[in-house]
Amino acid sequence: MRGADDALVRRALNERDPLPGTAGFAGEIDGRLVRDVLGRQPLFSEREDPSVWSFDHRDLTDPVAVPSGQSRPTTGDDAGRAEQVWTLPAPDVATDAEEALAQVRAAVFESVDSVDDDGLAVAFSGGVDSAVVASGVPDAPCYVAGFEGSHDIAAARDAAGAMDRDLRVVELTHEAIERAVPEIVAALGRTNPMDVQIVLPLYLLAERVAADGYDRLAVGQGADELFGGYAKVAKAPNDPRVEAETVRGAAREMILTLPDQLERDVLTLRAAGVEPVAPLLHDRVVEAALPLPDELLVADGRRKVALREAAKPVLPESVAEADKKAVQYGTYASRELDRLARQAGFKRRMENHVQQYVESLVE
Repeated sequence: MRGADDALVRRALNERDPLPGTAGFAGEIDGRLVRDVLGRQPLFSEREDPSVWSFDHRDLTDPVAVPSGQSRPTTGDDAGRAEQVWTLPAPDVATDAEEALAQVRAAVFESVDSVDDDGLAVAFSGGVDSAVVASGVPDAPCYVAGFEGSHDIAAARDAAGAMDRDLRVVELTHEAIERAVPEIVAALGRTNPMDVQIVLPLYLLAERVAADGYDRLAVGQGADELFGGYAKVAKAPNDPRVEAETVRGAAREMILTLPDQLERDVLTLRAAGVEPVAPLLHDRVVEAALPLPDELLVADGRRKVALREAAKPVLPESVAEADKKAVQYGTYASRELDRLARQAGFKRRMENHVQQYVESLVE
């Protein structure tokens, strides 16, 4: 079992408690494969033989992911028959904004302050998410990746200066991208360009972290989903990319995408040689975020309101309020992967030209 001890997982199973106080777990217990409600630990089994399983799909011949929140017997007549044990709670909306904000502040800083900094580095983009994580481990070095001139490098330099933190820049190159893409595809089992673009800078940053002697990487994953960080959430219900009629409903839609995203991110970081640490995805933070009303998620175009307000006593205001771009755009990974594809003859008029380029590198 990864992420929790057996006794805690047994209790969560018996009580069907989806948020039992962990940062995620997965593995085998009492003849069953289990994976937590947000899929924070990837888990796979053989399609036809659930008794054969692994945390890495590359160890298996015909792997399938165990869906989040499920329990699957590994032997006997019920082998492979899934049971949905845990589902994401749907608490009533908080009516006391001050109390809701206090709950977020307590949960976030209990989580980040409890991170052990032994062998730890921080993935630092200069946004409020990674800055909050970095605040809990003041002696850990911060790393940012990107092409020179990119938004993320500039933002990270500004934030590190404001916070008086050591910042190490991992400058991306075309040669590094061409080398890394096949390694990423192998780790993920995916050639989807968006997935590859998102994890490219993360993979190359994590490689540098591992080369520098650190084996754990603290990340801000989960903050955008939990606290309303996406433009499509802010625009709900008028954005066709979400089905919800409210900002809060749209944020919940994003939270439900986490299992697939986290499988991608965790497998990438492990392939690069580090173990991810994601304090903002601890159960206590999830529990505090779920009841937030619309106005503590998005207000007057300002996203992640509750997280920014919670961070203000700890971070410089310029950092707590910093805008953030999606990593594939903020690092120029998306732009430069597209450039490489076109240079290799995969023009934009061609269908899925970047994916064709990715597949050509794998071949």
